[in-house]
Amino acid sequence: MTQAIVVRAFGGPEALEWSRIDLPRLKRNEVRVRHTAVGVNYIDVYDRTGLYPMPLPGILGREAAGVVEEAGKGVKTLAPGDRVAYVLSSPGSYAEARHVPADRVVRLPPEITDEQAAAMMLKGLTAQYLLRRTYKVREGDAVVIHAAAGGVGLLAVQWARHLGAHVIAVVGSDEKAALVREHGAQDAIVTSREDFVVRVREITGGKGVPVVYDSVGKDTFSGSLDCLRPLGLMVTYGNASGPVPPFSALELSRRGSLFLTRPTLFHYIASKGDLNRAARELFEVVGSGAVQVRIGQTYRLSDAAQAHRDLESRRTTGSTVLVP
Repeated sequence: MTQAIVVRAFGGPEALEWSRIDLPRLKRNEVRVRHTAVGVNYIDVYDRTGLYPMPLPGILGREAAGVVEEAGKGVKTLAPGDRVAYVLSSPGSYAEARHVPADRVVRLPPEITDEQAAAMMLKGLTAQYLLRRTYKVREGDAVVIHAAAGGVGLLAVQWARHLGAHVIAVVGSDEKAALVREHGAQDAIVTSREDFVVRVREITGGKGVPVVYDSVGKDTFSGSLDCLRPLGLMVTYGNASGPVPPFSALELSRRGSLFLTRPTLFHYIASKGDLNRAARELFEVVGSGAVQVRIGQTYRLSDAAQAHRDLESRRTTGSTVLVP
């Protein structure tokens, strides 16, 4: 038996129940990971509300760090006692322990703490593919990053600056503007009192930017398109304000033959080789200090409902971690 946060019906944070569960029998090529830290992400809200439907009853959570307790038959690269972390496309990490396919687990180097790993597997690997593969940021590029004080955003700000980019961070308050500037953003736009499209055009001398990274969705989508220069790339990778409504593809042509993509992390780390390469690059930039994992708040795993309330009310900054 183990304790977990269980969802029996889609709904608000009150739908999260602290319950005892039985883990299934360990399968071939799986490991049992005893969690020491669990990451919280906005995708967990989508799962909880049913925006991304999951089988019920179900357990939230896509990422965690911990220690291998047992290795199933066929597992040759991991052993009990190994410090590991993972991110999965299927939820289930809001629990004291979980069975995980061995090829989805990465070992943690000594310089990465369990809390850091839990806070950055999904968010850090997302920043990695956004900046290094979806659009390969180069020195001198001007990039717009929405929700820049959030978990992915704050990592992306630092990493983009490390790559030599001019970072234009879009945030919702002056406090968050100060935070992103502390982490390397050259410009911070506060949407509660500034028109981000106007400001981006001012900052770039009317040219626009080659790429916009937008995790907000419905409320910022059209404006983000208007921030792009001709042939620019719109990367919409989240729906914090709701999903982007249908629109005419002619809008891309009218704004300058723009490109649009809706990427997902799990396509970028589908192979073990891609996962290992991305994780290695992430651990290197964090281990070197070039990118700092800011854990803004920590909760007990049993208090996951409060973590969700704070996340949805935008009272959080950086990454959020649950501790069993």
